[in-house]
Parts: sequence; C-alpha cells; structure tokens
Amino acid sequence: MDPKKKTVVTVISKITERPAAQAACLVVIYGLDMGKKYNLEKHNIIIGRSSKCDIQVDQESISRSHAKLINNGKTVLVRDLGSTNGTYVNDNLVEEQALRDADLVKVGRTIFKFLTGGNIENAYHEEIYRLTTVDGLTQIFNKRYFMENLERELSRCVRYGRDLSLIIFDVDHFKNINDTFGHLAGDYVLKQMASKVQENIRREDFLARYGGEEFAVILPEIDKACAVVMAEKIRALIEKQKFVFENTPIPTTISAGVSTVDEEYTEPHELIKVADQNLYQAKQSGRNKVVG
Repeated sequence: MDPKKKTVVTVISKITERPAAQAACLVVIYGLDMGKKYNLEKHNIIIGRSSKCDIQVDQESISRSHAKLINNGKTVLVRDLGSTNGTYVNDNLVEEQALRDADLVKVGRTIFKFLTGGNIENAYHEEIYRLTTVDGLTQIFNKRYFMENLERELSRCVRYGRDLSLIIFDVDHFKNINDTFGHLAGDYVLKQMASKVQENIRREDFLARYGGEEFAVILPEIDKACAVVMAEKIRALIEKQKFVFENTPIPTTISAGVSTVDEEYTEPHELIKVADQNLYQAKQSGRNKVVG
C-alpha cells in the first residue's frame, strides 16, 4: 500500500439526500476547460491523463488512470486507482467515497463539482453563473467580481464622504513553494490562506483572489490607520499559521500594501496602483511586511 495512504480512513458516506441516480454530472470549477460538464450516465467512468479515459485531464499531476466513478443508479462512488498524487473529496484524501450533491472532487490540480438532482440543467447553469463571481480553487470571490465591488464601494464612499481602504497582499517566494513542495502544495497554501483570512475579517469586508498568489481585501468605512492595523493582523496571522501538506510543514509569509481613498485617489485604478506600489515596497524592503 502507498505509505501516504496508511493514515487515511476511508469513509463511505451515508447518503441522506435523494439518490444521485442517473441525473448527475461533474463540472470543472478549477483547471483546464473550466465550466465544462461531464454527464455521469455510464456505470464506470475513468478520469485520467490518458486519451483512453472517459474524462481526460492532460496535466502532469494527474496519473494516466487516476480515479474511477461508479454510478450504481442510487449513488455515485469515486475510487482512487492508485494514483501518484491521490484523489480528494472536499480536501480529504480518499480511497473510495460516495459523493453527495455539491461535493468537490480534486484530481491533480483540477477541481470538479459534483451535481445531482431533479433538474440537473438548472443546477449546472446556476454553477456556471456562480463561477462568474467565485474562484474555483479558494472559494472566495474572483478578480472580476472584486473589480465590480470596488467600483460600487468607491462610488458609495465618494457620494457619502465615507472612508474606504484597500489591502493587496501576496505570498512571499511563492515560486519557491511550488518548486520545492510542488504545485499541489502551492494550491493547498492558497486555499488554506484564503479560508483563514476570510474567518478573520469583518462580515462587511470583501476578500478576493486578485491574481495567482495575490489577494485583495476591500475595507468599507475604514481609514488608513485602521487598514494598516488590519493588514498587520493578517500578516501576523499567516506567519503564525501552520501550513502542513501531506505531513510536510510549509513556512509561509505574506507582504501587503495598503491604500485609502482621499482627494487624490478617487478612482479604482488609482487605489489599486497605490496599494500595488506599497506592496512592491514591502517586497523590496525584506518581505513579510506591511507598507501603507
């Protein structure tokens, strides 16, 4: 048995919702062919890198025959086929597991969402709409929706004379993380980081994945001094957080730049430009810092 799987407890989930039956599909929410739908009508469906697979995903991190989906008419099971990098359901490494509606299945760097129900087409179109606002990997808002929200908040800020600040931060030496620990570990760091930051900001704050390893936080009604304090809180939070992927610790820090609306900076691109410049200064002055 693969040593990394000895500690994995395989759980066959009991389905309490309606049966998956024939009305089930996988939708790519992160990776190649994002938004593509695969109907799960056959009894056995193979996912892998090989062109002979029913669902081909041509990525190095995926084995030639990576995982099998088994549709028995009542449930859909996912079974790992001894893949090099494993098969994950909702971030848990599994050997075999029954899927429930909205489960996330990860093979390599590709993430599928499992959908089932009486009207699978409606569920699919709702998921496609959701992909216009949410980043598939981190499950926080994406850059497109961030830009729309920043324009709305900026307009409200100028109209009512209220404070508005922006934090842009990214992972220090992220390329080294990918090169040293692998891209799957890099994806893990980004997802865990997004989750941790989301838990520690206000409900009215807006967190988004701005770029590859770059994130942004819109802070309504927060002045510059308080925004710098918040950025420092996030920086310290990530520095203390233990990122462990497949039993390997990954030391991780971030650098951040802060900008605030004032008489000089009243347009979205100006606010972003200043935050980016401050982020660059934080990087140049040693990283793991906040500049605002």
